[in-house]
Amino acid sequence: MIQITIPTPDVTIYKQAEPKLSHIYGFTDFHLITRETGGIFMFYNDQDELLFVGKARKLRPRIKKHFEDTVSVMKNHRDEVVKIEVCVVEDPVDREIYETYIINEFKAKYNVDKVLYK
Repeated sequence: MIQITIPTPDVTIYKQAEPKLSHIYGFTDFHLITRETGGIFMFYNDQDELLFVGKARKLRPRIKKHFEDTVSVMKNHRDEVVKIEVCVVEDPVDREIYETYIINEFKAKYNVDKVLYK
């Protein structure tokens, strides 16, 4: 059996109840997420359930797209997201492995691709 250790999140941002600054669905700290580096990201709800896992070559623009896009899997569930965790993972093969593993190990609620547990 292969053992996979999920990386510790490099950045965690939380939704603010009443944000005073410019925000996207209550999140004001997107600037903490790297713009130029690749990795994986995880969206959680207020019960700390994993909602969605994704990977990207450039993290910040990809995460923001999930809150702005009309075709995102998360488009009807954006209000549920209260926490975003980001792990910087440079290697694209490693990103693919981590994403697939996390989706299936923690049964991400809104991931439809790469699901092996149904």
